[in-house]
Amino acid sequence: MSEKFSQQKDYMQLALAEAEKAAAAGEVPVGAVLVAPDGTVLAALGNAMRRAHDATAHAEMQVIRAACAALNNERLTGCDLYVTLEPCPMCAGAIAEARIRRVYYGVADMKGGAVDHGVALFAQPSCHHRPEVYGGLRESDCAALLTDFFRLRRNGEIN
Repeated sequence: MSEKFSQQKDYMQLALAEAEKAAAAGEVPVGAVLVAPDGTVLAALGNAMRRAHDATAHAEMQVIRAACAALNNERLTGCDLYVTLEPCPMCAGAIAEARIRRVYYGVADMKGGAVDHGVALFAQPSCHHRPEVYGGLRESDCAALLTDFFRLRRNGEIN
């Protein structure tokens, strides 16, 4: 296993841990990690829409805000994003605006995703920044977390 893949796996493991924390708080279990070009983790957070009463508090938006604040810059040039679920249109737009270098996601979102599915924002001519995108990282782990969460919700075991 290459060192780069090993690091990517560790970053996705951190994103999965954040997704698990979100699930424990009753949030849809999505976690994200933003990594600086030198490999430093700038932010690691999960969904917080219910807790924050904020429709924009997706994991990706949370880490983008935190990383921009940490760097005191609206651009995250050279930074990489690891997220357990394919980003939605809102998050894909924020990724492009922040100029994130690479996006690694776990499981594809055929219905709400906007990176490789749906509007495929980065493939649109109007998109001014196109990060490199790599899907399927720890896909089965990410999918299992979401499947379990929604099964429990359907069964009334969580709200």
